[in-house]
Amino acid sequence: MAFPPACPEIPVADLDAALVYYRERLGFTIDWADEELGLAGLSQGDCRLFMGSTVFRSQAPNKGPLLLWFNASNREEVDAIHASWLAAGARIVSPPGDKPWKLREFFAEDLDGNRLRVFYDFAWEEREATAALR
Repeated sequence: MAFPPACPEIPVADLDAALVYYRERLGFTIDWADEELGLAGLSQGDCRLFMGSTVFRSQAPNKGPLLLWFNASNREEVDAIHASWLAAGARIVSPPGDKPWKLREFFAEDLDGNRLRVFYDFAWEEREATAALR
């Protein structure tokens, strides 16, 4: 049995403003939104997210800010997402770079201070290269 993908619920103060930011700055599609309920569903590619306002979270509170990890397929995809978000005016916290912990990553931030970490884990490439030399 394959385990289903996670769909995080992002806590936001202003659902409408957050939806505009995620659509215009980060390229997400708003699949549905219920302002009275205070909940919305968004997607982009295989990624699905929920957004919960203070009203919605009052019944099952979760507090932000959160750190969301987005697993890219390769280094080029990390750089392409960064370029797209930067051009759209997203809040970029740090540019892409290869880190000593074997991730190429960058950080962005939404209106509520939730952090978005876009990364590619390249440790397996180094393990394969080492194994090939043996």
